[in-house]
Amino acid sequence: MRFSRMSVAVASVVAAVVAAVPGAASAADGAPGAWVPAPQEAFEMPAGARCEFAVRVEPVVDEVRKLTLDTYPDGSPKRELFTGALVDRVTNLETGATATADASGTSLVVYRPDGSMTWYVTGPVLLGFRENAGSLPKGLWIVDGQFRVAFTPTYDKTITMLHGTTHNVCTDVD
Repeated sequence: MRFSRMSVAVASVVAAVVAAVPGAASAADGAPGAWVPAPQEAFEMPAGARCEFAVRVEPVVDEVRKLTLDTYPDGSPKRELFTGALVDRVTNLETGATATADASGTSLVVYRPDGSMTWYVTGPVLLGFRENAGSLPKGLWIVDGQFRVAFTPTYDKTITMLHGTTHNVCTDVD
């Protein structure tokens, strides 16, 4: 059963890593690094890129940290774990309307040499979709639950939802 295997795999990785001594990872853990801050930069998108209007996304709470679990021979990350509180303010730059979006999920990210990556997620994350570039329509989506997101090298996204919900934040500030 796909749900059970993925649920157990994500839960096992998260439990094992979170149980490690905070702030440090030893060679015995197989992790080449330690927990470090992973701040999100504020960004703006022009009208039509994600929402029908120009939009700004900026963190108001950002306690996200990451742990590099494995690297490629050149030192680039192969697998990383991200966790921590993240609440974004989404602003319609044309009207000034704002909404907050809780994106405080936990993600195991697997990077591939071709530039593609896969996220194994528990909890909410904020994902932007371009027109005809993924499994959701254009928008800024809070995806919550347990799911996998496969990214192509050009950042087209396919979500495989085990269980959860999706909500287009653009509709909150329209």
